[in-house]
Amino acid sequence: MLRRCLKLCLIALMLGGILWLWDANYAAAETHQQEGDENAVCLSCHSNPDLKTTLPSGEETSLYVDPAVFAASVHGKQAQKCTACHSNIKGYPHPPMFASDRRDLTLGLYTACRQCHTQQYQMTLDSVHARVLAGGDRNAPVCTDCHGAHNVTPPDQPRAKIPTTCSQCHSTIFNEYKDSVHGTALNGTDNPDVPSCVDCHGVHSMEDPRTTEFRLKSPQLCATCHTDTAKMAKYGISTNVLNSYVADFHGTTVTLFEKQTPDHPTNKAVCYDCHGIHNIKEISDPEASVVKENLLTTCRQCHPDATANFPASWVGHYNASPQRHPLVYYVQLFYRILIPGLIGFFIVFILLDIARRMTGRMQRKGA
Repeated sequence: MLRRCLKLCLIALMLGGILWLWDANYAAAETHQQEGDENAVCLSCHSNPDLKTTLPSGEETSLYVDPAVFAASVHGKQAQKCTACHSNIKGYPHPPMFASDRRDLTLGLYTACRQCHTQQYQMTLDSVHARVLAGGDRNAPVCTDCHGAHNVTPPDQPRAKIPTTCSQCHSTIFNEYKDSVHGTALNGTDNPDVPSCVDCHGVHSMEDPRTTEFRLKSPQLCATCHTDTAKMAKYGISTNVLNSYVADFHGTTVTLFEKQTPDHPTNKAVCYDCHGIHNIKEISDPEASVVKENLLTTCRQCHPDATANFPASWVGHYNASPQRHPLVYYVQLFYRILIPGLIGFFIVFILLDIARRMTGRMQRKGA
């Protein structure tokens, strides 16, 4: 009897072992299948356009992911797995969401970007956007506000996409920019020579353009393009802009402030005080702030007592020539000849006088 019981127990253990091994192998195969096609498993639910959830705020938020859109995104093309970003998802049912509203959900998820984009993420921490966010403004933009989430595509293809992205928050400025000489060229022909928002403000490390430091550095910022000989030659624009600006009273003062007291404000004009900021017009445009008919109004922003003759003394950023400001050119030419000529004449006169005196002394000693 005892032997029979032992035999039955042994058979039961063997069967149990076989069942356990089968179950383990099945589970491993199932896990391997899910890992091999993880995104398909996720999309089996999240490709449903009606999939949504209600947050504590009462807001409904969609949990739908368009498979075609994700596949066309930069992450989809790299075969990134869903859990690369949603690293807290280990299986189903998913862990509960602790977001109180939609914005809270975004702010809780965007930090996943730093796992792959560490350098860019670190740069954003010093930006004006990050400071605004830290100051309590939950609407300050974060990674996914600019780049998207499941639909991330190259941010500068085409380059006109850049100001369109910025317009989500800065719509008033965008409306000025799109009608400017820069904006029309970018939006119309995707001209690679004109600046977009990030060329002036930076990409991830945007500075606050309202600071004194930014104001003092702005002439050098404009000079990045406007002193480029090859680039400006395409459009017949003078590259003497920075030199002519630094040489006058405005530029000299701003340069001294930038070097010696960068935190001290100055009311001396910088480029955008005369030309505009986002609404810069071509100098031949009748609405341009520096066109002859409007220049007096522009000058009176700082010089309210300026008369009609006040702006007439300004020759712009171009060197005077027989074709452009001929009177100024010939006056300059006259003095360029007169002054060296006078100096040369007096040097020769003095040398001849010295020679005459020395010759006279030698003759008197010989006598």
